[in-house]
Amino acid sequence: MPWTIVNKENEIDCDYGNSEEGARKLSYSEAIREALMQAMTLDENVFIMGQGINDKIGMFGATTDIYKQFGEVRVFDTPLAETGLTGVAVGAAMNGLRPVYCHNRPDFLMLSMDQIVNHASKYNYMSGGQCTIPLVIWAVTGQGWGSAAQHSQALHGLFMHIPGLKVVMPTTPYDAKGLMLQAIADNNPVLFLDHRQIYNQKGNVPEKMYKIPFGKGVVRRTGNEITILGISSMLQEALKAAEKLEKDGVSAEIIDLRTIKPYDINLVVESVKKTGYLVIADTGWRTGGVAAEIAAEVYERAFESLKAPIERVTLPDLPTPAAYTLENAYYKTEEDIIEAVGRLLGRN
Repeated sequence: MPWTIVNKENEIDCDYGNSEEGARKLSYSEAIREALMQAMTLDENVFIMGQGINDKIGMFGATTDIYKQFGEVRVFDTPLAETGLTGVAVGAAMNGLRPVYCHNRPDFLMLSMDQIVNHASKYNYMSGGQCTIPLVIWAVTGQGWGSAAQHSQALHGLFMHIPGLKVVMPTTPYDAKGLMLQAIADNNPVLFLDHRQIYNQKGNVPEKMYKIPFGKGVVRRTGNEITILGISSMLQEALKAAEKLEKDGVSAEIIDLRTIKPYDINLVVESVKKTGYLVIADTGWRTGGVAAEIAAEVYERAFESLKAPIERVTLPDLPTPAAYTLENAYYKTEEDIIEAVGRLLGRN
């Protein structure tokens, strides 16, 4: 397969923003678009399908005009029939193609659960490794703009629970490109879940192809008094919180997992053993969520290092409201993280 030509030297962690000299500044959507185009140029088996991907601005700007270069056989809009079309994507992957299926929003994945959970995630195991499913399912979590309960759900905790699936949640343009290329190259299904709140970012992104291995988190900011783990858009809130905390004399270490299945539990434990405190900030709900799973693992592996119970900053167990004022109360910000830190350090 052509994917084996990617140099090992590129499969490394990168600090926030990537300090490589001469690197270009790309937006988050531009970084994903470049990854898709490079993958399609490298491998003719890669194709993109999904609702609205050939519209004027494409999928949140990330698929704009790709069809003009590769044609509408390899880049095509799909009707509102997620169950059947996910089956089409799974079948294509079983036969050696590499689909990237854009669902726009994770909410629509609920219509494809049978294909994703009972088929795509299971075939490799059930066939004894004879059948691979090189499929990327890509969706953008919403927040704001009155998207409400059926169009802004963060459902990554559901998919984290399913054996056979990998779940990717990048937070920077650099990671978006490297993780998308890694996802397309993977021989089994990957859910690529990003967040609308991070699409306006710009960062250094090399033009060359590179992959970021799954399960390798990074420390975005070093500190020694408390560890804050930010997932998806909550990483931005964690970094803003760390800046404010520093002014109050609190040194916070900020961790970005980048992928939540697999996830870099060793990086989290190492940091907790240094600081003794942990705040987990997630875009999902509290009960049975990603924050709960990570907290349980830390309790099992580093209980003796904890100086206080782990704090979770998550959404309340309620459907997402549509009204602007209610949205502001519902979603969490850096202030909620700062309050959690204050509770742990006895500063509230």
